[in-house]
Amino acid sequence: MTATNKITETNKMIENQEGIIITPDKILFFDMDGTLVDTNLANFSAYKKAVDSVLQPDTNLVYNPEIRFNRSMLKANFPHLIDKELEKVIQLKEILYDEFINVTTLINENVEVLLKYSKSNQTYLVTNCRKDRALKTLNHFGLIDRFTNVFYRKFDDNNKKVNKFENAISILGVPPNIVIAFENEEIEIADAKSAGITIINPVIA
Repeated sequence: MTATNKITETNKMIENQEGIIITPDKILFFDMDGTLVDTNLANFSAYKKAVDSVLQPDTNLVYNPEIRFNRSMLKANFPHLIDKELEKVIQLKEILYDEFINVTTLINENVEVLLKYSKSNQTYLVTNCRKDRALKTLNHFGLIDRFTNVFYRKFDDNNKKVNKFENAISILGVPPNIVIAFENEEIEIADAKSAGITIINPVIA
């Protein structure tokens, strides 16, 4: 089989996932933000309060549920912020997140898969979230015990974010063809494919 044919077959596997049966030998990877838990409003609210605290006046930021507010959006909205102020906002946002954890909500479709298959399969949280925030969120919903283990955000020696799926697969020492990934971010889905995972967000038979 040529390289082109292999790519075509892989794409078919990714696209044709209706009726996937999860057997006990499959390993399940779950992202957290946007996959198991909708944390967008809590994240935005913590950012807004942090910005208001640092800049003093009301910043008039408007919540958009379709977009996750992040460091890049912070820079875009407040280009005058110096690096010291930017880091202060981000650090304060992490502290303030606790105040808004009650507005986070479960994404039931994926949580139901986790609850069902954590009884028979290895299930791992594979997230780019900070460890402390991930633990707070999972404990809030009583989900931490549903995972065999948890992989948090990691950076390489050059302070570059690593591919979280490649990292988990490498540490576990498992072939990617037995992994099923649940992920909502397009960039992270691309990372899953790059790591060799071919079953992503399947419809469960």
